[in-house]
Amino acid sequence: MATRRGRGRPPGGSDARARIAAAAVHEFGEHGYEGATVRAIAARAEVDAALVHHYFGAKADLFAEITDLPLRPDLEVPRILRGPRDAAGERIVRFVLESFEHPGVRKRGVILLRTAIGGKLTAPLVTGFLSRELLPRIAAELDAPDAELRASLVASQIAGLLIARHVVRLPAMADATVDELVARIAPTVQRYLFG
Repeated sequence: MATRRGRGRPPGGSDARARIAAAAVHEFGEHGYEGATVRAIAARAEVDAALVHHYFGAKADLFAEITDLPLRPDLEVPRILRGPRDAAGERIVRFVLESFEHPGVRKRGVILLRTAIGGKLTAPLVTGFLSRELLPRIAAELDAPDAELRASLVASQIAGLLIARHVVRLPAMADATVDELVARIAPTVQRYLFG
């Protein structure tokens, strides 16, 4: 006969949060974002899967925390797209650029971009996160048969912008103001979304 669990936090011990985080690092590292599951992370940490959700929320939240994601584009960009469509490209580009103006976001963002480009272990994590958590959410907001391609084009434009401005630091890109870059890049993002 199954034991009925009462209300409150699932059992897991006082160091459970740290064990879950360590287990998540191993699972994401071994299986990528797509292959890692909350159940496998919980099993590795020797806790109930409900405790993973209690401490971290969804898998995307856990991934964001252990990788120290400076932004949550998977949450913010779909909200941006729900606003007036005629300025969606501008709002997306401005959101990303203004977020990177904050030193803490920029520092962690650059680290993530560098490791995503050159890291054999990190690249599949970032790709899996974007493919599962961000791109489908953008595509869901678009009313087009090629919505997935459009979402991928937007992601490529934003990634290229951030790499050129903050990683490679092309002088003209690094020196341009946010307003200058928004004025030049937003029309392209707008066309990818709705053109």
